[in-house]
Amino acid sequence: MKKSEQHGDLPKLSAPAHRALASINVATLADVSQHAEKEIATLHGMGPTGIKALREAMATKGLSFKP
Repeated sequence: MKKSEQHGDLPKLSAPAHRALASINVATLADVSQHAEKEIATLHGMGPTGIKALREAMATKGLSFKP
């Protein structure tokens, strides 16, 4: 499987950030939108840069973090 297939439509993130999302079975921006920003931010490997990239990518698709 290619990297692009493993990460669905997720933006370019660090490997630890991708592993953090994979640890909670998140592979697409739609999956991310099912979680609160605070929840994603507390994952080991997910930093402020990753959160910002996710927020911006979701905004382009009309998605947002769960309230």
